[in-house]
Amino acid sequence: MNTFEQFNLPKSLQKAIDELGLTTPTPIQEKSFSVIMSGRDVMGIAQTGTGKTLAYLLPLLKQWKFIATDSPRIVVLVPTRELVVQIVDVIESLTKYMSVRTLGIYGGVNINTQKKAVYQGIDILVGTPGRTMDLALDNVIRFDSVQKLVIDEFDEILNLGFRAQVTSVLTMLKNKRQNILFSATMTDEVDAMLDEYFDLPEEVTLAASGTPLEKIEQLAYKTPNFLTKLNLLKGLLREDESMSRILMFVNNKKIADMVANSIEEEFPEQFGLIHSNKSQNYRLNTMASFQAGELRGIITTDVMARGLDISDVTHVINIEFSEVEEQYIHRIGRTGRADKSGIAISFVAPHEEEIFIQAEILMEKEIKILDLPSNIEIATRLLEFEKDKKKIKFLLKKPKIEGGDAFHEKSKKNQKVNLGGPAKTKPRKTKPTNRGVEKKRAAKRKNK
Repeated sequence: MNTFEQFNLPKSLQKAIDELGLTTPTPIQEKSFSVIMSGRDVMGIAQTGTGKTLAYLLPLLKQWKFIATDSPRIVVLVPTRELVVQIVDVIESLTKYMSVRTLGIYGGVNINTQKKAVYQGIDILVGTPGRTMDLALDNVIRFDSVQKLVIDEFDEILNLGFRAQVTSVLTMLKNKRQNILFSATMTDEVDAMLDEYFDLPEEVTLAASGTPLEKIEQLAYKTPNFLTKLNLLKGLLREDESMSRILMFVNNKKIADMVANSIEEEFPEQFGLIHSNKSQNYRLNTMASFQAGELRGIITTDVMARGLDISDVTHVINIEFSEVEEQYIHRIGRTGRADKSGIAISFVAPHEEEIFIQAEILMEKEIKILDLPSNIEIATRLLEFEKDKKKIKFLLKKPKIEGGDAFHEKSKKNQKVNLGGPAKTKPRKTKPTNRGVEKKRAAKRKNK
């Protein structure tokens, strides 16, 4: 059996790994180690929950040598605040017996506090792209000493709209450095960034993009509307005691708040709520309560779908099906981790059936459809946001009208484009007026 000792790590690092109870490296850790050690640029494709964080940290920390500088020598960019905190914790655990200063930076907290921490000196900087760029533009963070750049969950960084910030950071870095990029999926946008900023990266692939995790049982219920989804959710929570550590996903903050309010009355103080409108302290405290077993579950948006290592999640429930098929895989990957099995349940409304099928095609796997339990009340009323989606779906599926010549002539007229020049249409005939004359007439009428 392979152990971490095959990597010939320094005693200080090996001792920390032993104390963490880690014995066997994961496949991505084995495959990445020698490639990263070679100093070449690396592109790693691996599913969520495969041990990517240690895959890049172990070779980087093996090569660590003390240099008298207060500027970061390793920069790690990740998409969310929670992931920054998690990776900083991992680094601090691994460097317990090493002289390494680590700092995590992210938005949503006082930037001046972070500036003071930077001025005290950093060796490894972990940050979200936005806050990293802000501090770099203020000349608080300097990249003169950076030898290694790691971009983790790169596809999600791009999905969240951080392309401009990542590009800015890349242009500020010196040319001579090693780039290490990890992504769960390989998209055209990821490819384009690699071509522009990486030097012939060596690819380390663990599994085909979008491959499902086999330890997860995937189930679904077809539901006519959102109120029926809420009835089904409450019914499952009441009757299934195995649902002891649950992550429940929706697509936006407003709906997350709605779900939390709906179930709070029947299940008081059992479920936490995390989305981007919640303060950083609130989010971290909710995560800590869930990890400690004080909460039965968390209602959240896709802010928690990527990278976070939450132990022993028994169920993932997609109250709303994800809007992107790859994101479905990241969500369900929160369960079935560390050789444990898990269950993923999706509630699928009519307007979500198309993306549901796309996810099945991506995974090359059918999701088992279950009948709605007989005791679940089927609601008839649609909420406002569902009416909009129904309308959009109708417009998208509206058949092309095959009209005659008269229809096409009319259609052409409606396609006029305003290029900003003078109007071609005849001006509307209006009665000429003279304001001065009108005022005099009004004054006469008043005097009468």
